[in-house]
Parts: sequence; structure tokens; C-alpha cells
Amino acid sequence: MRLVCISDTHSLHDQLPDLPAGDVLVHAGDCTGTGKLRRGFEFVEWFAAQPHEHKILIAGNHDFCFEDHPEWMQEHCENQGVIYLEDSSVVIDGVKFHGSPWTPVFRDMAFNAKPKLMQEKMKLVPDDTQVLITHGPPRRLFDYVPADDLHVGCLSIAARLPFLKQLRAHIFGHIHEGYGKQEKDGVISANVSTCTSRYEPTNPAVVIDLIDK
Repeated sequence: MRLVCISDTHSLHDQLPDLPAGDVLVHAGDCTGTGKLRRGFEFVEWFAAQPHEHKILIAGNHDFCFEDHPEWMQEHCENQGVIYLEDSSVVIDGVKFHGSPWTPVFRDMAFNAKPKLMQEKMKLVPDDTQVLITHGPPRRLFDYVPADDLHVGCLSIAARLPFLKQLRAHIFGHIHEGYGKQEKDGVISANVSTCTSRYEPTNPAVVIDLIDK
């Protein structure tokens, strides 16, 4: 199974080049810039029009439309054939995906969670998850912000990962400066932020091949 992964497109999706071919197109949140309902609808329609057989979307901290109008956005995703995950899972060709939009509190953004809530949301990740999609990174992995000289990833996400014994890939975004990919102990981790720190949508989509074990 080939995953094609993007994130943090911030309503600039029309500027992207053709995406690589693959089986599942994943967007790890912040599909909009302002979070307005119209922008959310526009993105979902663009996402649905991509040629990949399956499309999985989670929300991010800019995506107020999913937090404020969940019924409308979820219905639009369903009508367009887009799989929207919000603390929920889906199995595609035997591979279990779980998606969660929550990130630690930063300003007054969508899907912000204080530490207790963040821990509760991570407890909802099934133990048999094989592909985890979160909007934000775990602490100290593709989460460094040079301007502030800080690692800003989530401790609760980092604490949950060792218990996911079947995990094969963790896909996230949020921290534009952290774009990158690594494989360690059989798990591929990737910050797939499409926009740079200057909000230029120039980072290429990240391709992840899940090899049958």
C-alpha cells in the first residue's frame, strides 16, 4: 500500500503540483487558513477530485469549520467520498488508520487541548492502530521551532506511541519547520507539512510504502 501524505495546505491547495500516484491520499490537518466553512467545502471538493482510490482527512488547529460545523463538514466529506477521521478509525485493505486533530493549547485555535484532555484523546487511539494520523508531532520529533529555540511537540502523543505495538507509520504536520521523514524500529514517522514557515506550499508530498510483513 502506498500512502501519499500532505498537510498544512492552508487553502493553497490549488498551487500544488500534481501529487504522486498512490493508494491512499492522507491530509494531516490545516486544510484551511481561516477555517471558514466555504474554505472547508472548497478544500474537500478539491481533495475528493484527486485520483487516489482512498482519501483520508483530519482537521487541524486552523480548521474551525470542522469544530464549529461538524455535521455539515462531515456530511460534505461523506457526499464527496472523503474519509474524515476525528478520534475515529477506518480499515482499508486490512490496514487500520486512526486520526486525531487535537494539539496542545496554542493561542485560541480549533481542537486545542489542555494536558488532561490531550491524554484522554490519546487513550482513544486503539492499541492495534497501524497508521496513526495526528495533526501535531510528538515531543522531540520533527517539532523544533528555530525562531523560538523550542521543541513544541506533544508529550501525550509521545507517551502513547510505545504502546502501539502494530504501528507502522505516524503521519503529522502542524510545525511547518519540522518537515521530514525517518524510519526507526520499523516505524516510519513523517512531518508532512506542505507549507514552509513562510506559508509557501512548496514542500513535496511525502510517499510512504507500507510493505507487507
